[in-house]
Amino acid sequence: MAKESDMTDIKLMAYYLGIEVKKQEDGIFISQESYAKEILKKFKMNDCNLISTPMECKVKPSKYDEGEEVDPTFFKSLVRSLCYLTCTRLDILYVVGLVSQYMENPKITHFKAAKRILRYIKGTIDFDLLYAFSNYYKLVGYSDSDWGGDVDD
Repeated sequence: MAKESDMTDIKLMAYYLGIEVKKQEDGIFISQESYAKEILKKFKMNDCNLISTPMECKVKPSKYDEGEEVDPTFFKSLVRSLCYLTCTRLDILYVVGLVSQYMENPKITHFKAAKRILRYIKGTIDFDLLYAFSNYYKLVGYSDSDWGGDVDD
């Protein structure tokens, strides 16, 4: 390939499309800390209070929620930003999927749920995803999501 085109050695990848890559002896860490900080700044949540969970327990948002409507364009922008953050933040995958269901007709309750995710991200901004080096290959999955309790369907 080097004969056919000009190539340069750019060393190990450190940053790609908002994803930071850090190689260490025990594996490869990927994170989106810088991107998360940009989201917090964009939506004016830099100085928000921190929380330890991305969603309140036993809260079930619905498309039939009452309340003031929110600008759908602004809400979609927020949810899309959160969706990209799920590349490395699997801990928010369920709640981001939940709030994304209300992008067409968002109410203030849906917006508050999305802002709560931002407050959670602020408190866990340094979370990384580890791809460990190992010869032990076993796929294990855990889930505590409650798709069966959906009040809309």
